[in-house]
Amino acid sequence: MLPRESFVYLADRVGFPYGTKPREEVRDSVLRLVSGLVDAYSPKAILIACNTASQAALEAARKSNPGIAIVGTVPAVKPAAERSRSGVIGVMASAGALEDPYLDALVARHARGVIVLREAAQELVSFVERRFGVADAKERREAVEPYVRRLVEGGADEIVLACTHFLHLRDDIAAAAGPGVEVVDSRAGVVKRLRQVLSERGLLNGRGRGVSEAAKPYGIFLLTGTKSIEAEYAFLARSFGLNLPESFSGQ
Repeated sequence: MLPRESFVYLADRVGFPYGTKPREEVRDSVLRLVSGLVDAYSPKAILIACNTASQAALEAARKSNPGIAIVGTVPAVKPAAERSRSGVIGVMASAGALEDPYLDALVARHARGVIVLREAAQELVSFVERRFGVADAKERREAVEPYVRRLVEGGADEIVLACTHFLHLRDDIAAAAGPGVEVVDSRAGVVKRLRQVLSERGLLNGRGRGVSEAAKPYGIFLLTGTKSIEAEYAFLARSFGLNLPESFSGQ
């Protein structure tokens, strides 16, 4: 949807996982990393591609960087609630995202009269980071099945993937849920919003302010920390056409 843009992708390896940390700690980490990206790359826009981080830090990041378009990622509760036939939807997310008051407000605003089941699937986050590149279909199915089964048995006919890690397992989750259950995520809406914001500001299709030649599409892949790059991150880089990961201090 944004074929002419240049991307710098940052994975916070040092701070991982966010879902088990206090909200304030996540917010402070995100603000520090956003500041580091702004200083190093002068981006025209920033997408926080994490539900937990967006819920904790999106507002603060915007206040700290008023001249930069910052788009967050939030659970697709609204479309799931609108499409549910059973009146029950399930939300799969990290532990932190499920407990955050932002989700409570989202449910109150967009899912009135709908039962919302919350499934903390924290271990799936680590599974995607550490095992996705080598796991076969059987292992992936076994990883997602307990979480999906509880939601389906609870009556959910819509399952919201409220963690961007889970997008890698979307097909496995759909297969485990079976026919009649729709799996919903927010990626299309998030990218649509990012494109809209860039267009409104007259920034669409540019290369950003100061982004280096090395950051041409699809761009570069940064990891916080200075230790050796693990094989799973090299696998992800190759899968998405990115340069091999580079260390980023985030300062």
